[in-house]
Amino acid sequence: MSEPSDRLAAASHWRRYRVLYAILAVCAAPVLAAYFFYFVAPPSARTNYGDLVQPQRPLPALALRALDGTAVDSAALRGGWVMVMADSGLCDEPCQRKLWNMRQVRLATGKERERVQRVFLILDREPPSTLLLHEYEGTRFLFAEPDQVASFLALPSGGAARLHDHVWLIDPLGNLMLRWPPAADPSRMKKDLEKLLRVSRIG
Repeated sequence: MSEPSDRLAAASHWRRYRVLYAILAVCAAPVLAAYFFYFVAPPSARTNYGDLVQPQRPLPALALRALDGTAVDSAALRGGWVMVMADSGLCDEPCQRKLWNMRQVRLATGKERERVQRVFLILDREPPSTLLLHEYEGTRFLFAEPDQVASFLALPSGGAARLHDHVWLIDPLGNLMLRWPPAADPSRMKKDLEKLLRVSRIG
């Protein structure tokens, strides 16, 4: 006689608490999913678009000169987040695309844009055109020694990599920390920079 009554009690219990069990199942699902993806099928830990420079390279004493020939202390590039590119002063279409990307990425950071600098290291003695200087006003145009720049700006492995292809990021402490790929997507560059600006309390 006890077995049928036990079944009836269990059925009654289930009906009474089924809503509660359903709520518990819904609440537990994300936790269970997180455990599954973490331990069974973990996603890639990479969330950045650019390549991290490892180990980070401290900014050396570069021989830099302003367009008027005045010497510029490379330490002046410390203290903020610096997007930097290197190219000829003649600045062809791919070069101008990098300048455009840096300008747009900085503007897209909104109120944080004052924390971001843009630097064009000119690897030859060709002065940029007046039109280019006007179009990208706010960018620091600096003549630099190609050998020094090549030693500092980290390139990906492989003989095809060129300084002209990339834009890099220097942190406020003067460490080279990130390199974006050739023909980089500015919207993805912006996401990298926004994350760094959000978590950093310096610069």
